[in-house]
Amino acid sequence: MFTGEYGHTIDAKGRLIIPSRFREELGDKFYLTRGMDGCLFIFPQDAWSEFEQKLAALPLTSKEARTFTRFFVSGATECELDKQGRILVPQSLREYANLVKDVILAGNLHRIEVWSKERWTESTNYTDMDDIAKGLQDLGITF
Repeated sequence: MFTGEYGHTIDAKGRLIIPSRFREELGDKFYLTRGMDGCLFIFPQDAWSEFEQKLAALPLTSKEARTFTRFFVSGATECELDKQGRILVPQSLREYANLVKDVILAGNLHRIEVWSKERWTESTNYTDMDDIAKGLQDLGITF
């Protein structure tokens, strides 16, 4: 499981350090792709394979399923860490997530989210948690 929040910077060449705490769980090869809410997702190989299987099972006759699959798969790239524990984030993904300098890597159970610091600050305004918690009761989540 990935947990925690880490601040790093992305350099001009698009290289991003992966926190050492995340490196072991990621393994030798892992996947980086577009994420929801304007961030990027990093999946370990096994979680990506499981996700791919779920996407492959979606009906081709559903426009929403095709669009959803295209969103994640077309932007996906296989990654390996360099000797300094960095990955190269492709330009298209940097643009999508608005990654320029300051970056937040946030563990989110089976994946890591990569955010621009600005978007992270905007998205983590937790003033409506009571309303969110009430809505999650419909999904079986209770406190």
